[in-house]
Amino acid sequence: MTAKDVVVGSAIGLHARPAGIISDAAAKFDEEITIAVDGEEPVNATSALLIMSLGVEHGQTVTIESENVAAVDAIADLVAQDLDAE
Repeated sequence: MTAKDVVVGSAIGLHARPAGIISDAAAKFDEEITIAVDGEEPVNATSALLIMSLGVEHGQTVTIESENVAAVDAIADLVAQDLDAE
């Protein structure tokens, strides 16, 4: 299992738009990908609703985990970006 800690870059945190972008990207991989905040159960990264349920704000650290290293890197890269910027 590969895990990577990443700081959330979206200005308003992982709300609807960033969660949707992340879940769409996660769905392209066959392996399960999870996102977790310290002290909470990990959630499936293919569900925007579950991602939003974490209540993650800008600057918080989340852990991305999967058997697929490329999946972890891809999702971590998205989480680190400001997905609210146009």
